[in-house]
Amino acid sequence: MLLLVAAGAIAVACGKGSGDGRAVDSHAVGGEVTPTAGPSAAAKPACAADNGGITLPAGFCATIFDDRAGTPRHIVVAPNGDVFVNRSSARSGGGVLALRDTNGDGQADVRETFGSGTGTGIGLVPGWLYVEHSTRIVRYPMTAGRLTPNGEPEVIVTGLPTGGHDAHPFVLDGKGNLFVDLGSPSNSCQQSDRQNRSPGKDPCPELTMRAGIWRFDANKQNQEPTATNRYATGLRNAEGLAVHPGDGALYSTSHGRDQLSQNWGFTDQQSAELPAEELFKVDQGTDGGWPYCYYDQFQKKKVLAPEYGGDGKQVGRCAGKAEPAVAFPGHWAPMATLFYTGRAFPAKYRDGAFVAFHGSWNRLPLPQAGFRVAFAPMSGGKFTGAYETFADGFAGGEIRSMPNAAAHRPSGLAQSPDGGIYVTDDAKGRIWKIVYVGR
Repeated sequence: MLLLVAAGAIAVACGKGSGDGRAVDSHAVGGEVTPTAGPSAAAKPACAADNGGITLPAGFCATIFDDRAGTPRHIVVAPNGDVFVNRSSARSGGGVLALRDTNGDGQADVRETFGSGTGTGIGLVPGWLYVEHSTRIVRYPMTAGRLTPNGEPEVIVTGLPTGGHDAHPFVLDGKGNLFVDLGSPSNSCQQSDRQNRSPGKDPCPELTMRAGIWRFDANKQNQEPTATNRYATGLRNAEGLAVHPGDGALYSTSHGRDQLSQNWGFTDQQSAELPAEELFKVDQGTDGGWPYCYYDQFQKKKVLAPEYGGDGKQVGRCAGKAEPAVAFPGHWAPMATLFYTGRAFPAKYRDGAFVAFHGSWNRLPLPQAGFRVAFAPMSGGKFTGAYETFADGFAGGEIRSMPNAAAHRPSGLAQSPDGGIYVTDDAKGRIWKIVYVGR
């Protein structure tokens, strides 16, 4: 996600908020929403008494920005604070949800929708809002201050693949490049997908057009993915794409493979923790090693996958494959990455990234895990390799069944102009705004 917002800070205080996603009367003037009551300079975010059900570090609190967003995935914020959300299911109406907080209390009170497609990716640059609609990425012409487009969308990319990991998150780098994730259709490129001891296809034919990141011209219409515009490979599902605000480098998380216990006899503990969820620095030609390899965070190395003759220790052909800048526990399902550039949070957060985790399904019979927002610090422009949990409690308790039992599942992150951050939940349709109020 590309966030074009101004850094800043406002005075805030915690209090009890309704969190009911209430709306004020508004008038649509040529597609622009004009609230009947303007924002108050004295308004302060009314943080929910329980932070909307989540736990945060000391000094932070959360408002429920919106509680009826449907299935919100990725999210971007305009310089004036307007919020745009892509939604992944038609049951929520699909299309883009546009939200505005007119009085500065940390809760949306004006809402509009446009478009009819569904998807995950969304990005904003001056004059254009880019949106993934299933097999296409389109861009809507936007005028500053409007919540809805001022014209019909243009198709930038078409022919995106379906099946398996068929969300297409993307990021704009501000230099005319559009980087798009084309996730794998399978778990580990087996001859019989997800079947007991089925060997891997070698070479894996998926790598030609899937399991990597593709680069497109952000200003050219009707492009299609080809083998020649593949930017990086061996990334099973690179959901959390982000561009570093300092050096413009591309980073992405990637989801690790599943079923080491069910298909290959690993212990339940090994299968729950392995392989690591990875956060990579991605250069042109980066090869993350999937499906031939996976990263073992305990041995701190890439090892050969059992589908290709690996025993959990052997490196073999995995020597030289890209290793992660940060390795997280297995099956947490990283969905979004946000480099924090604001000044409202304490200094430790100003040089690092937040990562939203959707939560696991493949840790049974052990409890499922993830369902949180983590923070990974940087030093000297590089990740230290460490991470800590920043926001937790989304699941609402221990999950010993499939992850749809979780109360909430984080799926998107964005930074607001005042230095707060938004977190979306595609399970129950909630959006939080997290702010720092001091100790």
